[in-house]
Amino acid sequence: MARTGSQILIDALKQENVEYVFGLPGGAVIPLFDHLMDSDIKFILARHEQGAGHAADGYARATGKVGVCIVTSGPGATNLITAIATANMDSVPMVAITGQVKTQLIGNDAFQEADVTGITRPISKHNYLVKDIKDLGRIVKEAFYIASTGRPGAVVIDLPVDVTTDTWDGEIPKKVNLQGYKPVYEGNLRQIKIAAEAINRAKRPVIYAGGGVIASNGSEQLVELARKANLPVNTTLLAMGAFPEDDDLSLGMLGMHGTAYANYAVHESDLLIAVGARFDDRITGKVETFAPNAIVIHIDIDPTSIGKNKKVDIPVVGDAKKILVELIKYVSYVERKEWLESILEWKKKYPLSYDNSTDDIKPQYVVEQICEVTKDRAIITTEVGQHQMWAAQFYTYTKPRSFLSSGGLGTMGFGFPAALGAKLGCPDKIVIDIAGDGSFQMNIQELSTAVNYNLSVIVAILNNGFLGMVRQWQELFYDKRYSQTRLTGSPDFVKVAEGYGATGFLVERKEDVRPIIEKAIAVGGPVVIDFRVSAEENVFPMIPAGGAVHQMIGGMA
Repeated sequence: MARTGSQILIDALKQENVEYVFGLPGGAVIPLFDHLMDSDIKFILARHEQGAGHAADGYARATGKVGVCIVTSGPGATNLITAIATANMDSVPMVAITGQVKTQLIGNDAFQEADVTGITRPISKHNYLVKDIKDLGRIVKEAFYIASTGRPGAVVIDLPVDVTTDTWDGEIPKKVNLQGYKPVYEGNLRQIKIAAEAINRAKRPVIYAGGGVIASNGSEQLVELARKANLPVNTTLLAMGAFPEDDDLSLGMLGMHGTAYANYAVHESDLLIAVGARFDDRITGKVETFAPNAIVIHIDIDPTSIGKNKKVDIPVVGDAKKILVELIKYVSYVERKEWLESILEWKKKYPLSYDNSTDDIKPQYVVEQICEVTKDRAIITTEVGQHQMWAAQFYTYTKPRSFLSSGGLGTMGFGFPAALGAKLGCPDKIVIDIAGDGSFQMNIQELSTAVNYNLSVIVAILNNGFLGMVRQWQELFYDKRYSQTRLTGSPDFVKVAEGYGATGFLVERKEDVRPIIEKAIAVGGPVVIDFRVSAEENVFPMIPAGGAVHQMIGGMA
């Protein structure tokens, strides 16, 4: 039986077991939305395309499934660009479907036309312009396969409106056969054995775990490897929770705002075991001085990442989980008493700390209280800035997919819509967006989405009246010349929340912090808490851009 392109697309989405789609309608996708109305796929109507994209991203990060969003042509598609780039840089599986003008009008500057394939080529894993309805089912199948296999990423399908109204009586293929795209999952056994031998010989080894551990669902194997071989573990921002931070072998986060002892351990190591990480500049600082005396093992599914930023001695290409399973077989327990005692001494000497003796509310204290109240029951999302780093430093993550944040692109406005997607994907979890007063306003309109679907998401604003991270740099490196970082004119967030139909709380006293967090959790709907925190509190430790561990500010020997 002949079906329209819209029906084929919806059937293809069902074939991929899509539960939620996020987005907004528009002229070029009206036929698609007309058919979507009769589908059992749940559509979440966002209030901005960027918010829709981040919600799909948050859903994907929280569940491990492919996030899906649909927007219209022109400005609808261009509004989605930041979300596509955010997901792709952080290796998040997402399929973004954008409407397009009729095929015969493409290139004629038609109303609401944009060259979406040209725009998204550099910021997506792959993209398609559908020109023939006969290709649509195959393209959707390929898009989901590409997005979710190998190193995951964002795939864009640009869909002209006439393709959605054309009819075809063909079938959607059941399998994908892509010439030239064959991700390697099984690591080379010889390389794995060489890596195991290096681990067994090492006196000062450190694991450097990245987001690829979580993407491969390899957290359990990471823990098993670390405990079997007695290996201390650092994690990147995107790998937080991949290794339980309450474990004695945990060093927490490394890098620019990582723990001092994590960075010292890497600097003094004789073996660095990188798993699913890409040696990002926020981790390495001045790359020549990063782990200067270490043999480097690099395990990654993306062969182009190996050796890209840091010379690697033992490369192993493949899926992190599969390689860890094999690696565990060949490693042995080594006591390494002297090395672990050195790390323990650094932990005692350079703990994460702040001055909590004053009456004002410190942002670190708020994060600690959120952690104590929620324990292992929460998913934490963040925006980007100082609050993001405090959320990483002062919340104890013990499970994968419990910390969702924009890493590579550093996207302000990410956390709140991502929290909505996470809540839909994990409805039994407490979901809290730890936000800044600047970042939250970038997608504040999604309060309407939260209220519309009665999503019990809490926004905890660490309100310091500044664009805090930029202000910190201005204080430290620009003689406190606070150019355009004071957020004068910000709204009354409690009234804004109430205006949308959500619940709002204002917290100005330290003794009210914990009771209000507990009260917010009990509300059972969207809540915004405005915590008035110290205005000029800084994030430490800090490695200046391009600096090395020995140039760390705060936590220095």
